[in-house]
Formats: sequence, structure tokens, C-alpha cells
Amino acid sequence: MTARIRVVAAIERFLFAPARPAPLVALRIGLSAVLLAQAVQIAPLYHSLYHHRGLLRGPLKDAFESSHLPPLGELLASPFESQILAVLAVAYFASLVGMLLGWHTRAVTCAAWALHFVFLRLAPYTNYGADDWANIFLFYSIWAPGNAFWSLDRRAGRARDVATDANRLAIRVMQIHLCIAYLFSGVEKASGEQWRNGTAIWRSLVAQGYQLIDFSWLAQVPWLAMVSGWLVLVIEIGYAVFMWFPRTRRLWVAAVAAMHAGIGVFMGLHVFAAIMIVVTVAMFGVSAEPVTPSERSPAAA
Repeated sequence: MTARIRVVAAIERFLFAPARPAPLVALRIGLSAVLLAQAVQIAPLYHSLYHHRGLLRGPLKDAFESSHLPPLGELLASPFESQILAVLAVAYFASLVGMLLGWHTRAVTCAAWALHFVFLRLAPYTNYGADDWANIFLFYSIWAPGNAFWSLDRRAGRARDVATDANRLAIRVMQIHLCIAYLFSGVEKASGEQWRNGTAIWRSLVAQGYQLIDFSWLAQVPWLAMVSGWLVLVIEIGYAVFMWFPRTRRLWVAAVAAMHAGIGVFMGLHVFAAIMIVVTVAMFGVSAEPVTPSERSPAAA
């Protein structure tokens, strides 16, 4: 019975020990900043992506048609479609700015998540991992108190920087989600030969159209591609283990950030890389442990 009580107590501490909302604040600021940058990046292509007469919802629509939910754009096809899309774009951008500044944070984050989902449904054929991860963590952010400090809500007295069990639970849910995702990704990669013999690295850098830099020289040093593939497997599979130990956590956060930075630089997947760096650094690189009053910074006071 004593052992059982200790196990239950350990689980309760793991899930509910009071935690500061610092990781949640970092997630709010980092995620909204990346999505704002993405919005600015795709603004010149907005009509082609989301209008029913645009390239991806016009000539190429039939080629990519799926059997999933019907495209939301069918509901917007009207003489006022351009105006509706303009309103949606302004509302989405404004909600991200509000999220970044921490102004009525829960409401604007909810709006950002809902509008982000609308855009996913408007152009489903352009979605990839970055969009899915962004939508997932926008949803998590609705329920997390990311406005505890460095926010207009804090200045207005609508939020407090206090350690609570709810903060810990929110952080743990996101941490566990990340660990499961990286573990499954690594195990799936390891189940085939391409990552173990370096073929996947070669194809990613040279043969699949992602290349921004000439990596043809990699053919002369095939062992480098193989070592790189094994490093990816170790980082992803080890994520679920080494992120939990203080002695290895910083190393693994740095390794994951370096891996995704490489994806962004060498493959041009900047948004995906930035989102994955933000969520990992926020959830594992920012301390949630309570601090004494004398250790509080002015911004968190």
C-alpha cells in the first residue's frame, strides 16, 4: 500500500505540481509571431490560394479532389467572395496581433484558431505539417493562460503570473503530445532502410526539389548522409526519453532546434522549422518552476 501511495503521489506531482505559465507565454508569443510572418509571406498569393477562381481552387481542383470534408470554399462562392475573403484575412491578421500582444488573449486566440482552420479548409491541397501543428497548438493555447505576463492583459489586471496546477497540466499535455509525435516519427523512419542508409537525406537535399544549395558533392561522401540519417533517428526517438532528464534536456532542445533549423535553411521549409522550434523550446526550454519573490523579474511581477 505504501508503494502504491508513493506511485500515486508521484503521478500527481508530475501532472499537477504548481507551475508558472512561462512556457505558455513563450508559446503564445512565438507561435503568433511565426504565423504573422507566414501571413505576410503568403499575402501576394492570397487570391490564388483561397479564391474559387484562383489557381488551386480552379484549374487544379479536380486533380487534387479528395473524399474528405467538402471544401469550405464552396460555401463562399458568391458575388461577394472577394470581400468575404478580405474580411477573413483582416480578422485573422488582427487576431494574431492581439495574440502576440496578449490583448483579450483567450478570445483572440480562439478567433485565430477558428480562422486558421477556415483557411486550412479553403486550401486543403496546400496544407502540410506546419499548418497541422500550428492549428493543434493554437487550440491548446485557447485553454492555456499565455497572457500571464508580457501582455496587455497583465497590464490591465486581467491576468496574473501565479503557479497553478492547471498550468502544469496544460504544459504536460503538450509535452506528452510532442514526445509521442517525435517518437512515432522516429520509429516510422527507422522501420525502413532509407534513413539508416542515408538515402532519405540524399533525396531531401538533392533529388526531391527542395534543394536551395548544391549538395551534389554529397555523392562523394555517402557516409555523411548515412550519419546524418542516424542522427535524425537518434534525435527523434530520443526526444521522448531525454527531454525528461535535466542533464540531457538542454542538449536535446538544442539538437532538435538545430535539426529543424537545417530543414529550414537547406530545404526551404521555414515555417515548419520555426513552428517546431517554437513549440519545443517553449515546452522544454523554458522553466515552469515557481520562483521566490526575490527572484521575480520586473516583467513577471
